[in-house]
Amino acid sequence: MQDEARAFWVTAPGRGEIRAEVLGTPCDGEVLVQALFSGISRGTEALVFDGRVPPSEWGRMRAPFQTGEFPAPVKYGYSNVGRVVRGPHELIDRTVFVLHPHQTRFIVPAEAVHVLPDGIPPSRAVLAANLETALNGVWDAGPHVGDRIAVIGGGTVGCLAAWLVSRIPGCEVELIDINPRRATVARALGVRFAEPSTATRDADLVIHASGAPEGLELALQVAGAEARIVELSWFGDRTVPLSLGGAFHSRRLTIVSSQVGRIAPSQRPRWDARRRMQLVLALLRDPHLDVLISGESAFEELPEVMATLARAPGDTLCHRIRY
Repeated sequence: MQDEARAFWVTAPGRGEIRAEVLGTPCDGEVLVQALFSGISRGTEALVFDGRVPPSEWGRMRAPFQTGEFPAPVKYGYSNVGRVVRGPHELIDRTVFVLHPHQTRFIVPAEAVHVLPDGIPPSRAVLAANLETALNGVWDAGPHVGDRIAVIGGGTVGCLAAWLVSRIPGCEVELIDINPRRATVARALGVRFAEPSTATRDADLVIHASGAPEGLELALQVAGAEARIVELSWFGDRTVPLSLGGAFHSRRLTIVSSQVGRIAPSQRPRWDARRRMQLVLALLRDPHLDVLISGESAFEELPEVMATLARAPGDTLCHRIRY
């Protein structure tokens, strides 16, 4: 028996389309998943959509179930929530999160699905991939009780990182963004908000997630003496100018990269990707996180939606796709 599916493909830089494909029958140890929702990881997916993944990163940037090669045609994405319709008995009708591109139905190994804990709405679970990135970044940052923490960039990952560190006792967390409308989101998440001109200086820890070189430059300005700056942005093929003169050396600042593809070194001896994802899904019980879903579109609209988000994202945080 064969099954049919429809999937979103980037067909050329700046262009996408929905293509039909034929699925086989799940083998032993595989599941067939019917998609319910998927989420657009706007920063990374916009770079992929525009063909801005540098050749040096084509291998490292592959999504777990990506089809095709960069720059195009490529089927890319990693935030899909669906219902298991075929497979092992214990998984039938379970709602699961899968690191899979935007597709109506798909077959994956059973070990690739993560069953949603009770109380997690499938519509919120599309945040799992971004929360996994934020969690790994917080592990790389190593915050302490009572730290003054600046999070620069009020996108989905930045907001989630700010929300995570705000749960540490005594921490004073400030979310900094050029968009004043992010103040409403910050309040909903329980953190302070500032625009760059009013940002508090002398931070013990800075997490940068704006995706803009100006944001990293601001991180150097707000960091206190011997503070750590954790870079969560990925700039694709862009060169990022940075002022490393002035007080950079005298204040002994440290800039650290963070990338979700590998567990943070502090956790690596005891954690694997599956344990990390189990924690992420449990954290999604907080209904305050629904403020990060800024819009929703039907799957058939995805080519136009991706083009708009890549060209003029506006106030978009996580844009949800409905199947």
